[in-house]
Amino acid sequence: MRLTINGKDQVFADPLNLAQLIDQLGMKGDRVAVELNREIVSRGQWAEALLKDGDRLEIVHFVGGG
Repeated sequence: MRLTINGKDQVFADPLNLAQLIDQLGMKGDRVAVELNREIVSRGQWAEALLKDGDRLEIVHFVGGG
């Protein structure tokens, strides 16, 4: 399955949901926000959000500072 993540094409085995993708990418789920095909997906819906070939995602990683 080909996904476009932050403008870069990447290939993954399917089936895959959004929670699994975030895990595979090594990101901490509590520190990212995800837009799937121009729609924000709440963290509570990640396990139900099945990804399909051609999906486009924007993933924003929050960084703390002081």
